[in-house]
Parts: sequence; structure tokens; C-alpha cells
Amino acid sequence: MTVFDIGAHLGDRTQAFAGLGAAVIALEPQPQLQRYLAWRVRGLSAVTVLGQAVGASPGHASLAMSPRHPTLATLSSAWRRDIGGRNAAFAQVNWEASIDVEVTTLDALIARFGIPGFCKIDVEGHEAAILEGLSQPLPALSLEFVAGGEAIAERCLARLNALGDYEFNVVAGEARRFEWHQWMGPAAVQAWIRQNANRVGSGDLYARLIDGEPIE
Repeated sequence: MTVFDIGAHLGDRTQAFAGLGAAVIALEPQPQLQRYLAWRVRGLSAVTVLGQAVGASPGHASLAMSPRHPTLATLSSAWRRDIGGRNAAFAQVNWEASIDVEVTTLDALIARFGIPGFCKIDVEGHEAAILEGLSQPLPALSLEFVAGGEAIAERCLARLNALGDYEFNVVAGEARRFEWHQWMGPAAVQAWIRQNANRVGSGDLYARLIDGEPIE
């Protein structure tokens, strides 16, 4: 299947997807990380690396970066402004640099590469905006959440449910395993994130179409 890796960063998930046999479209707008990612996957013909960001509409936008924390970058000015006061892990992050980046949308990527079987989104508070640029349900997705950004996760849940009939699971931190043996409805996931986000710090919200291909 085709996989979209939105916010590919250093490429660990890109490599994992490719290792499972997927054709991976990996997007990373930070030039340094993009160059490293392209070098890292240079022998993998099934991986396409793009230097674009993804958003609600195509165009250009200012990508804020932290030179002291090179894996952190965001298009969300509200997240950049607020997250340090809500999450101690970001209190010392200074967004001292910015670059102009080209922005595409999930709809545009689908028009070019087809519907992905899975889409990973990890974009530092910009997840909900990316889903605004999607006009059809995808079979399965994952979206990062962080403590202090629970409202963004709730917006993502609402948007996904407006697009299709989804069920959900969560992964706490970097556990690489689902919290539940059964997939749950949006209310259960929302309650879990509200109760546990501060405890786990961050994690990933997984969604799959109830009538789509299962992921285990």
C-alpha cells in the first residue's frame, strides 16, 4: 500500500513503513532534516521524499524552528505561543528561526499519489489544520498528541468523524502498542486523552474506518 509520512523528521517511521513493503511518500519541510532523510533512504526506491509542509490549503507559510531543538518545527502560531505554558517539556523551546515553505494538502497529495492505506501525521500542533485539507475519509491514520494540546486532539477527532465512521485506539508515549484490545468510539478516546495526557506526556491517536481494512 501507499503510506503518507507527514512530518517525517529523521525518518525512523519512513524506514519502518518501507521495511513493511509500503510505497512511502515522506514529507519533511525542514531543509536539514530533509537532506538527512533523503540520504538515509537513498537506497530505498519505494520512498519519495518531498520538502513540503501540509496544511489546510496550498500556498506558502512561515515554518517556525528551534535551532537548539532541530526536530521541532511548527506552522501553528497558536501552538508555538501557548504550548510552553501548558507543557513543561516545551518551556525552554525558543522559536528563534523561521523559513518560508511550500504548503500542499492531503487532497493534493491524494490527487498525485492516490489514496494512502495509512497516513502518519506528526507536525507539532498543526494536525487539525492538516485534516482541514482533506475532503474524504482515509482508511487509517495516526496523529500525535501532546500534553497541553488536548484541544487539538479533540478537533482532530471531530474532523475525522465528520469525514467518516471511525473507531480509535491510542499509543502512550513511544510504547509501540495499543492501549486497548478493542477499538473504541471517539468519546472514550477523548476521555482517555483528557485523563492521561499529562501522565504520558505525548502519544499517538490512531483512527481506522470501521468499514475499511483493519490494522492490528
